[in-house]
Amino acid sequence: MPTTSEEYRPVPLHLREPIGLQTPWTHNFEDLAYEWRRLLSEALGTFLLVLVAAGAPVVDAWSHGQVPLDAQVVAPALMVMAVIYFMGTISGAHLNPAVSISFALRGHFPWRRVPAYVAAQFAGSLLAAAFLRGMFGNIGNLGSTLPGGNTTWWQATVIEFVLTAGLVSVILGTASGARNIGANAALAVAGYIALAGLWAAPVTGASMNPARSLGPVIVGGHWQDWWAYVIGPLAGGAVAVLFAWALRGKPSKAADKAARGLLPGA
Repeated sequence: MPTTSEEYRPVPLHLREPIGLQTPWTHNFEDLAYEWRRLLSEALGTFLLVLVAAGAPVVDAWSHGQVPLDAQVVAPALMVMAVIYFMGTISGAHLNPAVSISFALRGHFPWRRVPAYVAAQFAGSLLAAAFLRGMFGNIGNLGSTLPGGNTTWWQATVIEFVLTAGLVSVILGTASGARNIGANAALAVAGYIALAGLWAAPVTGASMNPARSLGPVIVGGHWQDWWAYVIGPLAGGAVAVLFAWALRGKPSKAADKAARGLLPGA
């Protein structure tokens, strides 16, 4: 029969059993020994996002119109939901430089880790764009997000600004309860992406993500008004942080865990 001290002796971190979707090393976000897993997770997740988001218009062009616009905007939303489910507890499933920077501005994520996260996201986007070009050629503008119709560069910038402010507000709002790694956030974020795309895709492509936009632009060489898809989302994310301060006050510890891929109670 174990004594009281033996019964409640803490188990070393490396010997703990996995808890739910979480593995023992993820409980210590400061442990850089497994940072490569977090970065791989961001790169893989962004690869899959761009593969679908840019791949839909590419395959539409390749198949002569077999992927309608509503499918093109819903597909990346569903992919984001799937990625949050399978890797949210590893890296936090940012998948977007605007999200990583906004988490840092809000105080949920350390600034020193942002450059590596952003680099991993861009790497995933570039690989996805290169894969699409290798498979189908440089068709359908390689899925680049470009202003549509009579949309000017400043209109595209403002629309991306507004769309991203809404997206990051949803992400920060669900993270406030450490839910961006659970069903609530996966559904909320995916729903927002789909709804934004359903009305704004013909105007700007509804990117809301510099990594998603710049990967196909760099690989495909379609540089038209590319800055709108950097300035707009980054500014929109920053404004969403101001909204979070106004609506919820100081950052919560629960949201810190959500931004870092930690389950509640970890």
